[in-house]
Amino acid sequence: MKKANYQLGLVSISFRQHTPEEILEEMKRVNLSCIEWGSDVHAPCTDMEGLYKLAALQKKYGICCSSYGTYFRLGETPIEELENYIHAAKILETNILRLWCGNKIGTDMTDKERNEFLSICRQAATIAELNGVRLCMECHKNTFTENPEDAVWLMEKIKSSHFRMYWQPFQWQTVDQNIENAKKIAPYTEHIHVFNWKKTQMLPLAEAVDEWRAFLAQFSSPRTLLLEFMPKGSINELKSETNALKFIVGESI
Repeated sequence: MKKANYQLGLVSISFRQHTPEEILEEMKRVNLSCIEWGSDVHAPCTDMEGLYKLAALQKKYGICCSSYGTYFRLGETPIEELENYIHAAKILETNILRLWCGNKIGTDMTDKERNEFLSICRQAATIAELNGVRLCMECHKNTFTENPEDAVWLMEKIKSSHFRMYWQPFQWQTVDQNIENAKKIAPYTEHIHVFNWKKTQMLPLAEAVDEWRAFLAQFSSPRTLLLEFMPKGSINELKSETNALKFIVGESI
């Protein structure tokens, strides 16, 4: 595979049991350059002191914040709280926030529910634009953007560079289905979460080199690739997973 300029990083929720410094130290050792902090454990938006400490630690280890992984759920979390998460993201020096896109698959919504949800998404996109940040939805199960067709419909309705997508493979679908999904979501994608899951099995990334190269070929330019979860959940696996990701994108190990 031809080498491309990918930015490689980690999602902090992979290691909820570890401190931010332990995570950053291991990331530095394996030469990962960016991190997505989760708002549930490592970076609550209400913990101003903790957020500033994280920002200082990032500088200490030379690792940037690629994104803020929030548990803000559109349609459930009061929209007034969005600016608290945006403020936290800015302390961490990132302009990308990951959000959860509702609590129901788009095709399961009534026309009334769909229109109400679309109004909330437009409101969120306006807030993001006013604050100079981008809100990114995920392809999570039981959310509006679970299906690529609904995700594309939503992106086309919002039509905002401040309201975008993440992409990740769905472990219950085939490689070919995930390639097709990636192709549909690619024009709207900012970051990609990387893992190798087959149904309920969490497997080493090294066993999915060819399929991940096929996934990434659907994107017209390199995206930030964030490792999410380890096969056995251990921080000691970060080196081997990082090496596999570097091999996938054609970087030297």
